[in-house]
Amino acid sequence: MSAKAGDRAPSFDLESDRGERVSLDDFSGRWLVVYFYPKDNTPGCTRQAQAFTLAAPRLEKLGATVVGISKDSAKSHCGFRDKNAITFPLLSDSDLEVHKAYGAWGVKTMYGKKVEGTIRSTFLVAPDGVIARAWTGVRVDGHVDAVVEALEQARSRLGAKKPART
Repeated sequence: MSAKAGDRAPSFDLESDRGERVSLDDFSGRWLVVYFYPKDNTPGCTRQAQAFTLAAPRLEKLGATVVGISKDSAKSHCGFRDKNAITFPLLSDSDLEVHKAYGAWGVKTMYGKKVEGTIRSTFLVAPDGVIARAWTGVRVDGHVDAVVEALEQARSRLGAKKPART
């Protein structure tokens, strides 16, 4: 079952490409964009990471941080980050525990066949730890703009004037 808007965001504590542990609690009081992607250095995942990297200044201005999660190792993430100048943390969920908690792992159709794998998903987590918006089965092109727009709308609904400083 997929996490959805209104649910408390499932907790996580994962190794990052920077060699440190990163947890949901690290972002308490801030907006967080958590996105799950299938594999480092594949065309769609590269485009998605590049789009989030380009949007990072806009997201930061709105008080949000981005983290990308895949089952790849932290070492793989390092190469992916360096090759594509990715500016946000990439987290390794090799045992798929966090994927499953968010509903980002399951049966999907690839090239007409049913396979088990990562379901490309994004979750916008509000400063109180509740999911404000969830996207599953994400198509890469145009998705990051939709995330920015949803963040702007969510902030305006909450009457947010300026992002909290950390």
